[in-house]
Order: sequence, then C-alpha cells, then structure tokens
Amino acid sequence: MEHDVVAARLAELGNPHRLAVYRFLVKNGHEGATVGQVQQAVGLAGSTLSHHLSRMAKVGLIQQNKVGRTIICTPAYAHLRHLIRFLETECCENTPHA
Repeated sequence: MEHDVVAARLAELGNPHRLAVYRFLVKNGHEGATVGQVQQAVGLAGSTLSHHLSRMAKVGLIQQNKVGRTIICTPAYAHLRHLIRFLETECCENTPHA
C-alpha cells in the first residue's frame, strides 16, 4: 500500500503546475496561503487552479481549510517528510563500501 500512496503523490507532483503550486505553499510555511494568493503567485486561471488543488488534496499533499469565505491551503508537512524518508530509506544500499 505504501508504494501506491507514494506513487500517487509523486505523480501529482509530476505535473509542472501542481509542482509550482506545491513549492509556493511549502515556501509560505505552516500558515499556508489563500487560493487567491496561490493564484496570483502561479498565474493560473481560477478553475484550473481549483482542479490542481483538488487533486493534491485528494492524495494528501495539501490541506484546505475554510475560514469564513476564504480557503486556506497548507502543505501536509508530515506527508512531505514521509515522501522524503521513503525516497531516502534505501539510499546507497547497493553501493559497495570501500
């Protein structure tokens, strides 16, 4: 199951627009950003951005919280750390030691 989850998250980040959105959100930190701020930063049309945010939320890359009429998007940092650990876990295991 872990392979499937990691593959799905990496697949979503494989899209240039979603990667740009995700990088922007990660740079913004734990406070996240409003959808309007994301839209201004990455220059996507509202409906296109909504599609990309929905896909990232579906696989757990981001969280969306509604505050009044505003949607705040934040990266799911625990899942980001999990992705990084998954990729690093077996780093250099097949390399002969000198």
